[in-house]
Amino acid sequence: MKFVTFLHHQQEKIGLVVEDSVYCLTTICSEIPSTLTDLLRESEFIFPLCRKITKEIQSGLHHSAMVEQAVLMAPIPHPTSFRDAYAFRQHVETSRLNRGLPMIEEFDQFPVFYFSNHQAIQGPGKVYAMPDHFQEMDFELEVAIVIQKEGINIAANDADHYIGGFMILNDLSARALQMQEMKLNLGPAKGKDFASVMGPYLVTSDELEPYCIPTPQGHIGKTYNLPMECTVNGQPVSKGNLKDMHWTFAEIIERVSYGVRLYPGDIIGSGTVGTGCFLELNGTAKRANPNHEPQWLNPGDTISMDITALGQLTNTVHLYKDQAMN
Repeated sequence: MKFVTFLHHQQEKIGLVVEDSVYCLTTICSEIPSTLTDLLRESEFIFPLCRKITKEIQSGLHHSAMVEQAVLMAPIPHPTSFRDAYAFRQHVETSRLNRGLPMIEEFDQFPVFYFSNHQAIQGPGKVYAMPDHFQEMDFELEVAIVIQKEGINIAANDADHYIGGFMILNDLSARALQMQEMKLNLGPAKGKDFASVMGPYLVTSDELEPYCIPTPQGHIGKTYNLPMECTVNGQPVSKGNLKDMHWTFAEIIERVSYGVRLYPGDIIGSGTVGTGCFLELNGTAKRANPNHEPQWLNPGDTISMDITALGQLTNTVHLYKDQAMN
């Protein structure tokens, strides 16, 4: 199933996407929770009902619940937390090579992550940022999962059952701010806290079963063959695949939940796929040609991310001009 959160008369509603159309779930059944976080919390009972509703829609029922030109938000616009991992070896290794640094030995010992701003989640469409954010603004091509049930000390063998769904994630980054603050040996903060874009759908795990492939030896959890692409202003810039995650989401959940309770609505990102940001691409090009002019996002640019089975997430970035951020 594919779920969305959308705006209707300035109210947030949740919908089910069937054959590219959005159907308001609470219009169809008043017993369905009003947010996707609550829906996930009750997924044991609500998912079967939503599957039944999907079949009814496909048979021609519930036409009055169809939403014309739905304004999509992030599927989980108000998550309980947002962590982002560092799971793709190619991205880590290449980015360090570009800076003349060896690969970190600890990368193979445990999955690492940082906390980002769960109050700065945005969906498809326009994203506004401050002038300093456009000092080397970057995209990051990622996948995010959403936790569907509460748990602590979750074993990797069980962790896939805690995943409620998958989304495309564009973790926008202000690289100049990030590099300046990380000289103080703490994680990224102001370089990352202004906008994390997710959507367009929350895709349930059963939709990805056809894309499951054997997990590499020595690892635990499901692996998915999902090609990932990104264009900027219509020009291809990145291409990767979710199957290339060194650490599975199950292994990341095990690390995240060690001594810490996870809750429905918690979001965990995969980290950037190899070639999945300008920081990496610019560094690689610079090594090949010292005269390479780096590319960054500018006001008015359009970023489109396509991931098999997860849809297309498109945004334009814009500059706040002498206006308060209300």
